[in-house]
Amino acid sequence: MAVRAPQETDLPLGDSAIEEPEIRDPAAGDSAMPELRVEELARAAGLSIDTIRFYQKRRLLPPPRREGRIAWYGDDHVIRLRRIRDLQAQGLSLALIRRLLDGELDAADAPLAAAVADESGGELLTLAELARRTEVPEALLEVIIAEGLLVPQQRDGTDRFSAADIELVAGGLRLLGAGLPLPKLLSLARRHHDMTRAIAEDAVVMFDEHVREPLREAPLNDAERADALVDAFRTLLPTVTALVAQHFRGVLLEVAQEHLEAVGESAELVAAAAEPGWERVESR
Repeated sequence: MAVRAPQETDLPLGDSAIEEPEIRDPAAGDSAMPELRVEELARAAGLSIDTIRFYQKRRLLPPPRREGRIAWYGDDHVIRLRRIRDLQAQGLSLALIRRLLDGELDAADAPLAAAVADESGGELLTLAELARRTEVPEALLEVIIAEGLLVPQQRDGTDRFSAADIELVAGGLRLLGAGLPLPKLLSLARRHHDMTRAIAEDAVVMFDEHVREPLREAPLNDAERADALVDAFRTLLPTVTALVAQHFRGVLLEVAQEHLEAVGESAELVAAAAEPGWERVESR
């Protein structure tokens, strides 16, 4: 029987039921704890052996000392594994964790990354779970994903979906129910996704240049810098989201009014004028 490679979501985050040995702080200066075989390391870190192998393949764990065919691990490996587990519990991806542990990112970036991950919020679903909850076949969901109408969250190569995606799929079904043809809806979604992603990339670069970089240069300690970054992110994200949504709604109403004025009948114009926001468009 084929053995499935462990996925990140399979990896245990909780403490093992086995009592963990006391781990020496390397900075303490006393003699190091005895070296451990991989099964002893797994017990000490509260993880499975498969998880440790998985972390090694992802270059998250330094190589052990080898004595023939036997690998020996030290307390530095235990401490690093516990740090990985803590960061993963905050929602950070393994790729980001590796960069943080390797010193490629500032310490203040970890809370910012956790805040970004926290915005996904709540339970994350597999594609099969999303299909079951929405009663939409997986094959159709895969088409919707490919066209950009549904954007999964990446968890180290594995697609995950939030509760908000359930409502998004339900909204798509309502559009189909209103008579919009699926091929044209998917084509429109593809164009919208491409343009939205390009704008989002520019927005992230703007945040990096005008918020993150100045804070990195500011005379602040890591904790103060992290707090300032998280506060800025949590202020700007809902503000930008609301502005984009309102702007799109206004443009959509404006285009709809222009179209109805060109081709619509009087009854359609009367019905449209009763919609909230129509008067504001008309007054431009």
